[in-house]
Amino acid sequence: MKIKVLEFLKNKKGAMGIGTLIIFIAMVLVAAVAASVLINTSGFLQQKASSTGKQSTEQVASGIQVLQVMGMHNMSNINKTVIYISPNAGSAPIDLSQAVVMISDGSTKLVAKYNTSNENTTDVTIKTGGSVFESGVWGNISSTEFGIIVVQDSDSSCTAGTPVINKGDIIAIALNTTGLEMGPRSDITGIIQPEFGAPGVVSFTTPATYLNGSRVIQLQ
Repeated sequence: MKIKVLEFLKNKKGAMGIGTLIIFIAMVLVAAVAASVLINTSGFLQQKASSTGKQSTEQVASGIQVLQVMGMHNMSNINKTVIYISPNAGSAPIDLSQAVVMISDGSTKLVAKYNTSNENTTDVTIKTGGSVFESGVWGNISSTEFGIIVVQDSDSSCTAGTPVINKGDIIAIALNTTGLEMGPRSDITGIIQPEFGAPGVVSFTTPATYLNGSRVIQLQ
């Protein structure tokens, strides 16, 4: 009788051991699945964070800075306006064909975009000298378009088909501002909004009077 009791206890211990082993294996499998999910999730989040960080850095670092604003008046209104721009320090290349220029006199707002179908919109002859107001680009732009006059572009990245500006480039944005009220003492505001990055800010007040002997004036 004693022998049978001992055999029963041994068999019971073996069954308990098998049950414990099954539970241990199940726990290992659950931990492996959980670890796999965590690894995949962390990898995805890392790639997403890297992509978001790159885009954020590009958005913050890139942009347009306004160097100067010049205008030509007809004794009563400034009908030709030129905005000299350059990329911000550390900026990624900026495609001006995707940029929008918005200028307002307080009652009327001018919104101009680059016309990619007009092959003569970009004038590169200014590189060799001359006045931007004598450029042939003025005959090709309306009040809803802007032209591009290349002042400095060492790598020739800014062309009529692909007006892209990068480090060191200086470009003149030509605007037909006949439709705006830009008489003496007018407050003008606006921005040049690139596809990404910080916009260039335009803000100036026109002179108290226009003189015939000084048709071209600095506005900003």
